[in-house]
Formats: sequence, C-alpha cells, structure tokens
Amino acid sequence: MSESSDPGHHKGSSDGMRVLSYLLAGPLCYGGIGWLVDHFWLHSGLLLPIGVVVGMVLSIILIIRRHSVAP
Repeated sequence: MSESSDPGHHKGSSDGMRVLSYLLAGPLCYGGIGWLVDHFWLHSGLLLPIGVVVGMVLSIILIIRRHSVAP
C-alpha cells in the first residue's frame, strides 16, 4: 500500500498542527485579554505576562485532556 492511499498517513501531522495551534492561540488570546484589561483599566503592566502564563497552562491542560483519551 502506498503512503498516499493510507488514510492514517497524515494523522500525526494533523495532530502536531493541532497541538501547535493550541500552544500559540492560548497565550495569544489570554495575553491579549490581559493587555486590554491592563491597558484600559489597571495600568499596572502585570496582566500581560500573567495572561500569557495562564494561556500556556490552559493550553497544555487542553492538549493533555484531548490527547490522553483512548481512541
């Protein structure tokens, strides 16, 4: 059977892209929310890094929960 006709051939690649998108989107979204709240209300400069860290932690938790389920 050739690689192009194997239905599971691209599964690893799509899983990798999904994980990468979670790792990028979480810190960007929560960092952006932290920056907006900090910029318009608090003016402390602390919510952007807190948002990035919270976004990364939540992304990792989501990846573990989604990919640890047995098929």
